[in-house]
Amino acid sequence: MYPFIETIRIEQGKACNLSYHNERLNNTLHHFWPNCAGIELGEYLKLTPEMNGMKCRVIYDGGGIKEISYEAYQMRPVHSLQLVYSDDIDYTYKSTDREALNRLFACRGERDDILIVRRGLLTDTSIANIALFDGKDWFTPKLPLLRGTCRTALIDNGIIKEKDIRPEELSSYSFVRLFNAMIKWGALEFSTGTIYG
Repeated sequence: MYPFIETIRIEQGKACNLSYHNERLNNTLHHFWPNCAGIELGEYLKLTPEMNGMKCRVIYDGGGIKEISYEAYQMRPVHSLQLVYSDDIDYTYKSTDREALNRLFACRGERDDILIVRRGLLTDTSIANIALFDGKDWFTPKLPLLRGTCRTALIDNGIIKEKDIRPEELSSYSFVRLFNAMIKWGALEFSTGTIYG
């Protein structure tokens, strides 16, 4: 089994959404290793006030935390998406094994990224959760590949709502936002007209 990973944004020396990362890490541990002790991520992070716009990667498995690294984060520009279809892809737990995602990403053609359709419903891109704007509200797919920490926080705060969304319904939405632990809400938005079937 491949190890698992948490990717955490560091802003002004603080780990963003740390409680959500901690919860997901421990849920993963207890799913695969029911008898293992829980981990408090905050006890392992070595943060200083000057750390800003940093990406922290925490690699772990049933034996505990294996590696923690920090690096400057540079957002990859995304302005177009290619719909790709895979009914059997499973990325419920944030693993270091991205082989299936990478295979789908290779099908993007001239587009910047992919938007994965599973069993007739929109899910995620290769790197991010999505939300679609209908002119009034932002909706995120109810069944994403990965329940991202940022996604969970946005739902908890009433900023986005969950909904089943089919590819043929994309014309009902004007804008799409991509977001994850590193891509802040609102930092990556473009027209749904650049989502290609």
